[in-house]
Amino acid sequence: MTTIRQRRVGKGTEAAEDQPSEETNVKPDGKILSDPTGGKLWNILSITVGGIVAISLGLLTSVYVATLHENDLWFSNIKEVEREISFRTECGLYYSYYKQMIQAASIQQGLHGLVYDNKTESVRTINILERMNVYQEVFLSILYRILPIQQYLEPVYFYIYTLFGLQAVYVIALYVTSWLLSGTWLSGLLAACWYITNRVDTTRVEFTIPLRENWALPFFAVQIAAITYLLRTHLQPVQERLTLMAVFIATFLFSLTWQFNQFMMLIQALALFILDCLDMLPTAKVTWLYIIQISGLLLVCVLQFFNAMILGSLLISFNVSVLIARTIQKNLKKGGLLNRLGKLILHVLLVLCLTLLINKFIKKILNLESDEHIFKFLKAKFGFGATRDFDANLYLCEEAFGLLPLNTFSRLSSTLLFYAYGFVLFLLAVAAVIVAFRNLSGSIQVQLKEKMEEYTVTLKPDAAYSLVHTVLFGCLALSTMRMKYLWTSHMCVFASFGLCSTEVWKLTLKCLHLYTSQRTQLIKYSIPIITLLYISFKFWPGIMDELSELREFYDPDTVELMNWIKSNTPNTAVFAGSMQLLAGVKLCTGRTLTNHPHYEDKNLRERTKQIYQIYAKRSPGDVYGILQSFGTDYVILEDSICYERRHSRGCRLRDLLDVANGHIMDGLGENEPDLKPSLYPRFCEEIKKNLPSYTIYFTRVFQNKTFHVYKLAKHK
Repeated sequence: MTTIRQRRVGKGTEAAEDQPSEETNVKPDGKILSDPTGGKLWNILSITVGGIVAISLGLLTSVYVATLHENDLWFSNIKEVEREISFRTECGLYYSYYKQMIQAASIQQGLHGLVYDNKTESVRTINILERMNVYQEVFLSILYRILPIQQYLEPVYFYIYTLFGLQAVYVIALYVTSWLLSGTWLSGLLAACWYITNRVDTTRVEFTIPLRENWALPFFAVQIAAITYLLRTHLQPVQERLTLMAVFIATFLFSLTWQFNQFMMLIQALALFILDCLDMLPTAKVTWLYIIQISGLLLVCVLQFFNAMILGSLLISFNVSVLIARTIQKNLKKGGLLNRLGKLILHVLLVLCLTLLINKFIKKILNLESDEHIFKFLKAKFGFGATRDFDANLYLCEEAFGLLPLNTFSRLSSTLLFYAYGFVLFLLAVAAVIVAFRNLSGSIQVQLKEKMEEYTVTLKPDAAYSLVHTVLFGCLALSTMRMKYLWTSHMCVFASFGLCSTEVWKLTLKCLHLYTSQRTQLIKYSIPIITLLYISFKFWPGIMDELSELREFYDPDTVELMNWIKSNTPNTAVFAGSMQLLAGVKLCTGRTLTNHPHYEDKNLRERTKQIYQIYAKRSPGDVYGILQSFGTDYVILEDSICYERRHSRGCRLRDLLDVANGHIMDGLGENEPDLKPSLYPRFCEEIKKNLPSYTIYFTRVFQNKTFHVYKLAKHK
């Protein structure tokens, strides 16, 4: 198994707000600029400095994660096969297509090999560009081939440096979003510093480089920044059109680079829907955002050869339903409180029913079942009945798809991020409830006018969107740990915006009867600066220690296996095994696979379940017949799976297979009453005894401490 071991080394006023404010032309020291020319120059200087700081922080973050990656693996010193093995599971599969395009005789031949691929799934020809989101690998490989950099930069470095460079884009986008929300680049500085110091919970790019989310999240952050700017009032028509174009491009790139884009944008669409229903966002701009989401996804659908999973996505069904329902209910935002609440309930029910009907209709027409495992997983996860479904249980038993661990909050609190986030979230949530009630009731009583104005100023449209966005993605992160990176990065933006917001501190001080303009300005700048100083003094030494810690990649068993495969098997050989290992086999050796980790295909899921019978209690004849049906030449057995201890009883892979097959699980503990003992011992254990009933089908050809490779007999 792969391990990391200690390396052995030989000897003022910032960006102008669209909304009018009491504190115009105010320097960070609280002085009022009386000279309009001086105020304009100060704005230009502030924007210039803020922009330089944003770019600098983005580049520093990129260098930081690249250095961590190098220090952790000694990437520059290890062999090519070790570098490729370091791209674990699906990361290796995605990178293999980049390598395939680089090694192709021509770009046209490389593209043809992806469109008519017969090495990723044996006895099947599949279209990789239709099935997987690998256009980024295609683009990078073409760029590498046409640029005159081959003599200076290896393909693997061009690839990983691009991903680390996208981290710079990510941090800059977070910085700009916070700046736009608060009106001061000090907020962006704080957001970026929080992102870096909470790296464990905000990104995992340094050890999962080719993962789809590492490509997609920077574009998602750019899209959120563009939406934040779009939701400002008093934009000029040209500004609005350019911003809509930026939103579209970012949405398209986000959708193109991650297969789970539709679920993330569905949550975003729900945020827009909620705010539109509560009259907290301009309806025209929300409509444009719905259309952009649909058009961006449809364009990706075309590029992915009309991928049915995209056409059958809930996002398209939901957005179309909202637009239809809005056409039917034209007077949704008129009337008193009870009248509007009634209309709102009917509107929500209408949208929900239309969404389910349209989605069901599309899936029926397309015979779409690619995403059914996700809904089975969600149904079981949220307690709507236990399941014996192998695919659903495979997700349920993975820690990444479990609830967010509580120690996450202690880590976030150590940087003061969670405390600041909680304070801002509570304040703006209360303000949002009051504003929503006022919008629905339409009450403008004179005695409440001044009080309501306080909350209205605090909750501008961009702040309202940021609030609902962070709440919905927070719920997603709490329910599924793997999705925390969508929440924690925005948490940095939201908390820093609140600490640097004039409106937030103005409201707080007025509630405490301590408000003055000068005091608001003082707190607005002093609290973030004190927080930055605290972060710097507490975490800078730790970051320096982290950067000085040197380790190296160490996985001799896997290296030995890959070298043996390349040296002792034909190029056309077909390998069966765990989907995680086989991704590495394809990348390192180029051999044909029976299954792989990209799980968004029903036939592949069925195939994987069948291949995994090598770890179940099945007869050698049954296993041989299954493997033969997929054209298998060699099967790789892993002791780490056969004798797994990482998961508890009931979640080990062999347990999931036993339950799915109706067999009693191994070990002490309860079993469901209808499970029965198997007639056969566990295949992966029994085959090692070299009994005649096994040797007539399988011959061991390779063995080390971790892996056992068996060659299948022909024509039995």
